Amino acid sequence: MAFLTLQGISKRYGDFTAIEQLDLAVERGELLALLGPSGCGKTTTLQMVAGFVTPTAGRILLDGRDITQERPEKRGIGVVFQSYALFPHMTVAGNVGFGLEMRKVKRKERDERVAEALSLVRLNGLGHRFPKELSGGQRQRVAIARAIAMQPELLLLDEPMSNLDAKLREEMHIELRAIQKRLGITTILVTHDQVEAMTMSDRIAMMHRGAIAQLSTPYDAYERPSTPFASTFLGRTNAFPGEVLRRNPRCAEVAVAGTTLHVPHEGRQVDGSVNVYIRPEKVHLANGDARVRGRIATRVFVGNQWLLEVETELGKLRVAQPNLGAPPPEEGHEVGLAWTDDDLRVLTQDDRESAHGHA
Repeated sequence: MAFLTLQGISKRYGDFTAIEQLDLAVERGELLALLGPSGCGKTTTLQMVAGFVTPTAGRILLDGRDITQERPEKRGIGVVFQSYALFPHMTVAGNVGFGLEMRKVKRKERDERVAEALSLVRLNGLGHRFPKELSGGQRQRVAIARAIAMQPELLLLDEPMSNLDAKLREEMHIELRAIQKRLGITTILVTHDQVEAMTMSDRIAMMHRGAIAQLSTPYDAYERPSTPFASTFLGRTNAFPGEVLRRNPRCAEVAVAGTTLHVPHEGRQVDGSVNVYIRPEKVHLANGDARVRGRIATRVFVGNQWLLEVETELGKLRVAQPNLGAPPPEEGHEVGLAWTDDDLRVLTQDDRESAHGHA
């Protein structure tokens, strides 16, 4: 049985439905990311698990225990907020030990647990400092140490990196994931940052309009999106409208702007109007074996790769070329583009975007 189970959870505010009949199972020791744009319901879901918001319908079970109506402090859950919510007048050690003090943990044990938590987030020797004397990354770690010191059964992270600059955020992704694995603590991460979700989680629940659009590993979420929303939200993609001409056992023949593409259907029932998707990094410049020819409209250098927009008869194609030293042709040049059929994806256009993906 899953460690955390959400059964038919709904949340309505008057006529507005924030979450509709959401089912979710989180395994013990797993880090699950709730990923989606603003207003998709991910924070509301987290707050219902934490106990700050009461569901309109449904049940929440933690290790088999029904906690739907339990007060937040009785749930044994640690929460790290976007703002860190540190007490400015308390030292780092005071902040980390505050919850333990409230729980009447004896001084000796409290000091040991504070020291252990600070060591885990690499803040040894900074217990005497105040939050204002710390960098953003250090304050972030204090907030994590405070949650960990309570030895919670479940850790909830609400956009925990959003106040950090890009480089520090990247370092914290790796660091926080390492801590989570070492402690084996079941964790839910709420984020709108795709890189954060991909680098930190075991599975991603991609949320859209109060429902889960897809639930899968980061690799499958990226490589095998099962809904139109999942296809376009995670990473860059090229999408072309087309019509299915025929469906073979393995692939669908799809007419796109006068060209027939052979697209694997992965066992899905696809017919009529569809979208064909391909990631920019799966398209490459080619000479002899070009599938389509076009003119480079835009060429941008971003260090590790070149991003091109190429005007073709299929429409505008985005191409991501790795930077191997020599720059690609300049804007205005004609180029050939190639890809393999296995890199194409097809989804019926009228797929309900809030339909549940496969676990």
